[in-house]
Amino acid sequence: MRKFFLTLALTLGSAALAQTATPAPVTPAAPVTPAQTPAPATAAPVTPAPATTPATAAPVKAAPVTAADPSTPVATVGTQTVTLGQFESYFRQVAARTVNAQGVPLTDDLLGTFAQYRPQLLEQFARQQAVLQLARTAGLKPDTAAIDKDYADAKSGFTTDAEFQNALTSSGYTDAATFRASLEDGAVYSAYLDSIKTKFKFGDALVASFYQLNKATFAQEAQACAKHILVPTQAEAQDIVKKLGSGGVFADLAKASSKDPGSAAQGGDLGCLAPGDTVAAFDKAAFTGPLNTPQVVQTEFGWHVLVVTKRNAAGVQPLADVQAKIRDQLASEAAQKYLNTQITKVKVTTLPAVVTVAAPAPTVIPATAPATAPITPTPAPPKK
Repeated sequence: MRKFFLTLALTLGSAALAQTATPAPVTPAAPVTPAQTPAPATAAPVTPAPATTPATAAPVKAAPVTAADPSTPVATVGTQTVTLGQFESYFRQVAARTVNAQGVPLTDDLLGTFAQYRPQLLEQFARQQAVLQLARTAGLKPDTAAIDKDYADAKSGFTTDAEFQNALTSSGYTDAATFRASLEDGAVYSAYLDSIKTKFKFGDALVASFYQLNKATFAQEAQACAKHILVPTQAEAQDIVKKLGSGGVFADLAKASSKDPGSAAQGGDLGCLAPGDTVAAFDKAAFTGPLNTPQVVQTEFGWHVLVVTKRNAAGVQPLADVQAKIRDQLASEAAQKYLNTQITKVKVTTLPAVVTVAAPAPTVIPATAPATAPITPTPAPPKK
């Protein structure tokens, strides 16, 4: 069940709900020309407008039912009516992503923490539905075989259906069908946005100009790229070191023996860590120990067999290393601007008063809004 994931506990600096906003980079003034003219009727915004309501249609009149009735209309998107029940499902998923990022499972009492943001999240949800509507109008459909695999992969780490359902609940999904539907929506959404991004091309000169104007954003701290296997005792850690010395495969041993569910499924991979990202003993070993050599490290979580595969020095990343990322960012920004001009083709109206009335009483006063409340419906698969 998703509950205080060890990898998240090991990694420090995630105690606050809010994320620090990164200043928008300076984009060169050179015009961007799409390789092809996108079809004007098949676009919608990639992300929600900051605080504005999309083009409005005639006001939606709610049915004469109580606000708690899940069939109560809360928005219209084109000819589609969005109900309170659909919004509540989205609201739970957004809240879950925010608290799960802190290593905490979603519980009903935590939902009230986000109550004041329900009108804003309704705007996001309505715009998300507009994107999905246009994507499907364009003929995009999820790959059933790929969805089956993603669903099976998510479920494979659980020994019983009850464990899987607990993980789904902790991650904001009411049931397995809701989780699968989110996978399908995510696949369609991503495919649609990718199809828009590919229409925009950028020359080397523009990329180099962007890099020079935004060099500060490509500065990076020193990093240690590492993997680990966590076990309860020193004897077990030493035994794993012996197995590695005899030809054992680190990823296989991690999947079989590591008590860290957050990294075991990835073969123990922790990615690249910055100084201070982890607890002191682990941090010291990651940045001062030998490369590509197993180290046995004790922390409050147990005994780690740690292997540091690479270290990156602090400094500005060279253009060659980031040019693909720059092109992707420029394509995303260009697609965003184009798609935002097309949202008016889908008439969207929301009824924020309905979701405000339906909001649960807060039990905690949040410092900020949910950290980057996601509009993209691709879910993070539940973890054991």
